[in-house]
Amino acid sequence: MPAKSAAQQKAAGAALSAKRGDTPKTKLKGASKSMADSMSQKELEKMASTSRKDKPQHKQG
Repeated sequence: MPAKSAAQQKAAGAALSAKRGDTPKTKLKGASKSMADSMSQKELEKMASTSRKDKPQHKQG
């Protein structure tokens, strides 16, 4: 599933970093923390690789 906003894409990137072991999981906050717990590495890769071009910073509604 592609990211719907730039913030969602950034959170997925942070969660993916923790999932790979590059970043300690204790450094995650908010959405990235829940994403790391509930999504597979493949799902996170797909969401994090979404281009931020033409995406709103935050999704409305």
